[in-house]
Amino acid sequence: MAKILIVEDEAAIRRVLVKILSEENDAYQVEEAQDGLEGIEKIKKEDYDLVLCDIKMPKMDGVEVLEAVKKIKPEIPIVMISGHGDLDTAVNTMRLGAFDYISKPPDLNRLLNTVRNALDRKELVVENKRLKKKVSKNYEMIGESEAISQIKDMIEKVAATDARVLITGPNGTGKELVAHWLHQKSDRVKGPMIEVNCAAIPSELIESELFGHVKGAFTSANKDRAGKFEAANGGTIFLDEIGDMSLSAQAKVLRALQESRIQRVGSDKDIKVNVRVVAATNKDLKKEIEDGNFREDLYHRLAVILIKVPALNDRREDIPLLINYFAEKISSEQGTTQKTFSDKAIKLLQEYDWTGNIRELRNVVERLIILGDKQVSENDVKLFASK
Repeated sequence: MAKILIVEDEAAIRRVLVKILSEENDAYQVEEAQDGLEGIEKIKKEDYDLVLCDIKMPKMDGVEVLEAVKKIKPEIPIVMISGHGDLDTAVNTMRLGAFDYISKPPDLNRLLNTVRNALDRKELVVENKRLKKKVSKNYEMIGESEAISQIKDMIEKVAATDARVLITGPNGTGKELVAHWLHQKSDRVKGPMIEVNCAAIPSELIESELFGHVKGAFTSANKDRAGKFEAANGGTIFLDEIGDMSLSAQAKVLRALQESRIQRVGSDKDIKVNVRVVAATNKDLKKEIEDGNFREDLYHRLAVILIKVPALNDRREDIPLLINYFAEKISSEQGTTQKTFSDKAIKLLQEYDWTGNIRELRNVVERLIILGDKQVSENDVKLFASK
């Protein structure tokens, strides 16, 4: 049931609005406030789907109510009620975030259409927020351990900002999952998420890969080519294994972060980019700085927020959840009936030394599903999960 609040100091106008809305749709729950202050108090305490607010009122006028509501509950659409002398003000309130305005005395069709459109808009806003919070199943972060819960809490706080994030942790722990969560829960979710594995690109090609090049910049540069930073414009670039990046490329990344501009290899033309940078490494960057392999100024630019992903051996309580998750996912991918794991099999797997972390666990679960019995037993684990 849609909940509507009418903020209006004229009792006669309130009665007309209540009558129109109540007779039109019995799914509308209509409440009243006789001035702006009462309206604000009600909005603080209750969740409304729509507010109809007069402009000229004692104690607090409609513009003040609008500005206050946009700070308290910005998702609530507000329709302003204007007298003939308030039309200019009513139009100005649209710039302040009002959904629309209706004139006194209210026209029946105009009022009802505006109310329906405003309520539809509210549903879309709520749905978009819900979808933004929902992360693709391909990048689920499985676990209820304290370490994983802290990471999830950190992501919730940081994702909506443009703060740069440095993710650290051993290989196979799921650093890329953290990066994807940050992107998918951010305001940049409609933009691209571009991944660059710095360790997989030869040092002589990393600058071209990141920043692009112009024709003739080097022997094989047969045409102009945009780099990853340009491709990520409006979204997020994930620099995985950034500890393996060459010092010359680090200098250019530092400039990109400082100035939000890049230059293609072989060009002196600046290209403006709007990119959020998330980086990850399995190295101790502070030691790399001491050894002269990593720029300290770049480290401080990247590490605005630090997220450390723990080794699987440090979160063994999550292993049963991970086993069940991988068993379901692998069975679905292979189109086979999902196999279960006995309690003893799970307990034995919890005792293993997982040097390869979650990536190794997934491989072992897949092997056990293929080679094990209908219910994977302790004996199956001993036979097929040997290190």
